[in-house]
Amino acid sequence: MAKSIPTPKGPTSLRALRALRREHSVLAALEVFNRELGDIFRFTLPGFKPVMLVGPEAARMVLVSSRDDLRWRNEADPVTLLLRHGVLVEDGDAHDRLRRTMNPALHKQMLNNYAAAMVRGTDQIVQQWRDDEPRDMLVEMRRVALLILMETLYRVDFSPELDRLWSAILKTLQFISPGLWILWPGIPRPGYERALRQMDDYLYQIIRLRRACLGETDDLLGGLIAAGLDDDLIRDQLLTMLIAGHDTSTALLSWALYLLGQHPPAMSQAQNEVDSVLAGQTPTLEHAAHLHYLGQVIDEALRLYPPIHLGSRVAAVDLPFQGYTIPAGTRVMYSIYLTHRQPAYWDEPGAFRPERFAPGQPRPQPYTYLPFGGGPRNCIGAAFAQVETKLVLARILQQVELAALPKPVYAHMGATLEPRPGVPMRVKRRL
Repeated sequence: MAKSIPTPKGPTSLRALRALRREHSVLAALEVFNRELGDIFRFTLPGFKPVMLVGPEAARMVLVSSRDDLRWRNEADPVTLLLRHGVLVEDGDAHDRLRRTMNPALHKQMLNNYAAAMVRGTDQIVQQWRDDEPRDMLVEMRRVALLILMETLYRVDFSPELDRLWSAILKTLQFISPGLWILWPGIPRPGYERALRQMDDYLYQIIRLRRACLGETDDLLGGLIAAGLDDDLIRDQLLTMLIAGHDTSTALLSWALYLLGQHPPAMSQAQNEVDSVLAGQTPTLEHAAHLHYLGQVIDEALRLYPPIHLGSRVAAVDLPFQGYTIPAGTRVMYSIYLTHRQPAYWDEPGAFRPERFAPGQPRPQPYTYLPFGGGPRNCIGAAFAQVETKLVLARILQQVELAALPKPVYAHMGATLEPRPGVPMRVKRRL
C-alpha cells in the first residue's frame, strides 16, 4: 500500500511561517518543508493541492524517466491562455515540430552572428547612465535584454517601442505570475485586456511587415515564416520567446550584478579578468570563451537564483515516487531552487562561491544543477543566454564601476525568480 504523501502540519507550518516572515519569500517556507518533510510533500490549500518534489531523483523522473507521463499544458493556467500554442505549453508531436522549426535560429552556430548585437544593445543602455547616479539594475537589465532579443531573433529595432510597450510587457509578466488564480482558476482577472491587446497588435504588425519584406530567414521570425506557419502560430512563438526569453535573461543579469555588488573581491576579480582578456577591445564571442572567472560567477548566480526556479506539470497517470503514489490529474512541481541548495550535494549551499565551478573542481552530481532544465526539453535558448550574459556583463564591467547601495533585496517568485524590489547600484564611469 502506498504511503500518504507528507503535508505540513503544526510545528512545521509554524516554522515555515516564521521563515516566510523573516525572509519575505515563500522560498524560505519551502526550504523548511523540504528540510522537515523530505523530498516529496503536498500543499493543502483550498482548491490547490499540488505535490512538490525536490532533489536529483525527482528531477530525473520529471525530466527524463516519466516525462511522457507528465503534461506541460494546463488549460486553466494563464500561461496557456497567454501563449496559446507556444512551444512551452505544447506536448508531444506538436511541441517537437515547433522546436525543430525554432532550433536553427537558436543554434550555437548562430551566436557569432548575434554577438555584435548583444554588445550593441548593452551600449545603447549603458550610454544613458550618468556618473555617480543610482540605477536599478533590474530595470536596466530588462531594457538590455529586450533590445538584444528583438534585434537578434526578430531583426527588429525595439528602441522606438521600448518606452511605449514597457508597461504592457510588465503587465503581461504579471498576468502569468503566481497569484490567486492558482487557488481559484476561474477567478475574474480584469485589468489585463489593454496590455495583452497592445502586445498582440505589435507582434502581428512585425509579422505583417516581415512577410512583406522577408529577406534572410536565419533569424527566428524569418524561419517561422519560411516554415509556412500561419500568423497566429507565429505570434504564439514570438510572444513565448519575448516573454520567457527576455525575462530569464533579465533575472540572471540582475542577480549576477547583485552578487558581484555584495562581494567586492569577486567584483574586482571579474573586472580585472575583463580588462585583461578584452585589452580595451569590444567584446566578441572569442573573448567570451576566455572569460573563465566571469563564467564561474554566472554559474554560481544560476545555482543560487535560477530564473526558472520551479517546474510545473500535470500527472497524466498515477506516478510512483519513493514509495508514494502521485495520483493522475495532480499538479506536480519540482523545485530547481531547493535542489540547488541541498546540503547533501553542495557545501555551504547558501554561500556565494564561484570557485565551485573552477577548472579542476568536481562537477555537480547528475540532476543536482538544473538552471536550464534537462532531458529532451531542456531550455531551447540555453546557449544563447549563456553567451548573452557573459558579453553583457563583460561590456558593463569594461565601462563602469558599480557599487551596491544598502537596500534589502529578496527573491520574488514572479514569472521568473527576480530580485525585489530591485538592484540599486551607483554608477561611476571608468576612465
